[in-house]
Amino acid sequence: MALSRFWLAIFIFSILFIFMDMVFKSNYSLDNMINGKKDDKILIAEQYLNKLPNYILDSIKKSDGKSAVFNNSESTKDTLYEANNSIVKIYYGVQKSDGLLPTCKSSIFDIILPLMAYLAFFCGILQLLIDSGATEKLAKFSSPLFVKIFPSIPQNHESISYMTLNFAANFLGLDSAATPFGLKAMQSLQTLNTDKDKASDAQIMFMCLHAAGLTLIPTSIIGYRAAENAANPADVMLPCIITSFIGTLAALIIVGIKQKINFKSGLLIISIFSIIAGIIGLLLYINKMGIIEKNHFTGNLSTIILLIIILTTLIYAFLKEKQFSLKDTNVFNSFVAGANSGLQTAVTIFPYVLGMLAAISIFRNSGLFELISNGISHLFMYFGVGKHITDSLPVALLRPFSSGGSRGFMIDAMKSFGADSFTGRLSCIFQCSAETTFYVIAVYFGAIKIKNTRYTLGIMLLVDLICVLAAIGVASLFF
Repeated sequence: MALSRFWLAIFIFSILFIFMDMVFKSNYSLDNMINGKKDDKILIAEQYLNKLPNYILDSIKKSDGKSAVFNNSESTKDTLYEANNSIVKIYYGVQKSDGLLPTCKSSIFDIILPLMAYLAFFCGILQLLIDSGATEKLAKFSSPLFVKIFPSIPQNHESISYMTLNFAANFLGLDSAATPFGLKAMQSLQTLNTDKDKASDAQIMFMCLHAAGLTLIPTSIIGYRAAENAANPADVMLPCIITSFIGTLAALIIVGIKQKINFKSGLLIISIFSIIAGIIGLLLYINKMGIIEKNHFTGNLSTIILLIIILTTLIYAFLKEKQFSLKDTNVFNSFVAGANSGLQTAVTIFPYVLGMLAAISIFRNSGLFELISNGISHLFMYFGVGKHITDSLPVALLRPFSSGGSRGFMIDAMKSFGADSFTGRLSCIFQCSAETTFYVIAVYFGAIKIKNTRYTLGIMLLVDLICVLAAIGVASLFF
């Protein structure tokens, strides 16, 4: 219900804001809202050539006789005059994201089709783990800890192994593998759900632990920083881990209190401190390396682990071929069956993803997001928060809505203020230590057709906020 109302609010208020903006600010054209593409020039007026000021006419004549650009205070918002015979079109600024129709198109070609491929492959690999009996052993190994966090799940249930694989993939930065494992976990948890339209406690806990995006090796962030010539691209690694760990711990505590989970378990406490010790150990190991060795290690670790997982699965499946024969199949046919299941899941979630991305497109292009973002930035400044922090807030504000959009703000912050500036580094930590909340909810709950997400959205957004505050605090300590 909360997600449905939020989706309606985004759509309705964004469209109303567009019409208000048109009335009070005299927007010239709204076509970009429907048909425009990201970074397209925005048409703000048309004028007859002979009615333009002389200095503009002179500039057009001195160029190629067709256009002139006047630099304003913001380099990305130059006013462009394009002459076509006797009419001049005037452009100012660029579009923040694709319009509604290009978003619908790109949601298929840029999101669903790649997701289909990822789901098909990794669901095929996962099916090998299932048919070979590996998931049962993984569930038995993980059960003692998981039953403490998910008390409604029976011991050794198959969902435990899927969640283990999902958390491990996220932890290691294997995003392409994490989603298929996570969807399989949600589908498995749905078999235990007594009310198929309403999210269960276990599903809510699983989703909220996602919100902090706990990652050990933020490979993509390091890559973007290296591309922007950061002196030490991996210097945000420890702040990213600490911030996302704080968010994950907050999610566990908040949902645990809501669901009355017993936190006095010795195993749970030992597991948390073991993870902390493991993180510290790895960081101490990496910290001894030079910059080149460090970048090489962090850049290859996730890939190596992914290849090891695939290789181990295939070898184990080969050794357990008799298990496949007992199920009247073989290794390859088992993979194909799993891949087919992945394709069907992708088709199921498409309408949910499309609906969410369409709302975000209107929200971004309406200007309402910028208004809210600027308002929050000014509010922070009113309370004495420095400009070096407020300049990075757009990344944090957009992250729950759009990974691509927040990534664009992150890269822009590094370009504008420097990759090694506080703003540039904080933007990277924001990007790394939170999840694309609305997309994740649409995908995961859409896959099992949950209509009532209960308090999931509220807690996930609260965890996002905690990650933002933690990121500011951690960045201030480190940089």
